Amino acid sequence: MKKTHIFGLIIIAIAVAILVSTGTEASTYTDFTDAESKAKDGDISQVHVVGKLKKSASGDIEDLIYNPAIDANHLEFTLTDNKGRSQKVVYNAPKPQDLGKAEQIVIIGSMEGQVFKCDKILLKCPSKYQEGKVEFKEVEKPAKQS
Repeated sequence: MKKTHIFGLIIIAIAVAILVSTGTEASTYTDFTDAESKAKDGDISQVHVVGKLKKSASGDIEDLIYNPAIDANHLEFTLTDNKGRSQKVVYNAPKPQDLGKAEQIVIIGSMEGQVFKCDKILLKCPSKYQEGKVEFKEVEKPAKQS
């Protein structure tokens, strides 16, 4: 074989390895029922659930529990997924700043008993610059300090 053929095969092998490694972390959006069944089957992998916050007529978030004076790293809220199931969500990190403005939320985590334990929140907020445009904000737990 020529050196160019060997070099080409090495490049192809590296590209395949990159695709396989990034593909294993990719997740499709699911709902709370699917997340619950995965947890019951012993699957501890994280899932992405898309939903909307329950809001009152005045626009306030219903069932929101957050008291920074007691614990600034504990947030509880109810999220309704795209199939209409409402579920209590616990996020053990500071409350995202634009949570109340979010049109949709993607939560990443897993079911633990009757509660969805969230590790990451993605907020879909209306853009303040262009009409009809949507911007996404990613919120992740801060790294633990020892």
